[in-house]
Amino acid sequence: MKPLYHPAPEDIQLTTVLYALSDPVRLNLVIQILEVGEQACGDYQIPVAKSTMSHHVKTLREAGIVNTRIHGTQRLLSIRKKDLEARFPGLLDAVIGGAVRTGALPVTGSSGE
Repeated sequence: MKPLYHPAPEDIQLTTVLYALSDPVRLNLVIQILEVGEQACGDYQIPVAKSTMSHHVKTLREAGIVNTRIHGTQRLLSIRKKDLEARFPGLLDAVIGGAVRTGALPVTGSSGE
């Protein structure tokens, strides 16, 4: 199996992160990962087809927002919070907080702030 691409922390680009977070499905997934922590990709409550979910996860991973860890047949997702905070302090919290405050997306639990 080909290894998954994860950019080095210093290679994470602001424009790529903002693009990845601009989609409501991906932003909702990021919020869910922050709320519940690392889980298998299919365990998150995102109402999209499996192939669509794979596309969204790939976009987030290649932007440097999520880490995908392979464990057997499962792909476990977690947020690269430390890397994002080091590169762009407060960005993730600001984007999520703004989306939740303005009602830009439905949230299934707490705000993730």
